[in-house]
Amino acid sequence: MPILEARNVTREYPMKAETVRALAGVSVAIERGEFVAILGTSGSGKSTLLNLFGGLDRPTGGEILFDGESLAPLSSREMSRYRLRRVGMIFQSFNLIPTMTARENVSLALAFAGLSKTERRKRSLELLDRVGLSQRAEHLPSELSGGEQQRVSIARAIANAPQALLADEPTGNLDSNRAAEVIGLLDEMRRRDGKTVVLVTHDQELAQNFATRIIRLKDGKVV
Repeated sequence: MPILEARNVTREYPMKAETVRALAGVSVAIERGEFVAILGTSGSGKSTLLNLFGGLDRPTGGEILFDGESLAPLSSREMSRYRLRRVGMIFQSFNLIPTMTARENVSLALAFAGLSKTERRKRSLELLDRVGLSQRAEHLPSELSGGEQQRVSIARAIANAPQALLADEPTGNLDSNRAAEVIGLLDEMRRRDGKTVVLVTHDQELAQNFATRIIRLKDGKVV
């Protein structure tokens, strides 16, 4: 059974006098433990599909499933829990809180899950060590390189042990060496921890080096 599945998914957005169709009948199945790269030019619908998998948006038509269960019936509260527990999101812009240290940024995700202060501190330090940043735990984002900031965001994404990691252009702000390190870290988590990784990228070389399968989108359709 696929861990993530899109069944004939359409997503349309009203834009002034017209309707823009970002996805047009997309059907995709992603198996547990895969590293799938979704490739496409700007406007192809790849980020829209990832946001639907992540529960950040809902389809206009069709159905998104996680582990065989449709996301459609979920309430807003249930969808928030889905995003907290089942999937981890990683973005190009890092989305770290600038006034919080690396440890505090990771700890915040654990606070939402209800861990005590002592547990949060211990777990956040373990997570930062997991991504090679134990020595940078008390540094602010402004004191970290782009690659280090993205590693903090990965530590935050895996804080509550999600089964799938969804990464939207996570290397867009990094040079090629740092980009390869970050994607290599995601691949290590797939191989070591059995995570499923879905990577949206325009970088064909990265996709070919790390992905077990590549899906190409064009004009909202799988090609």
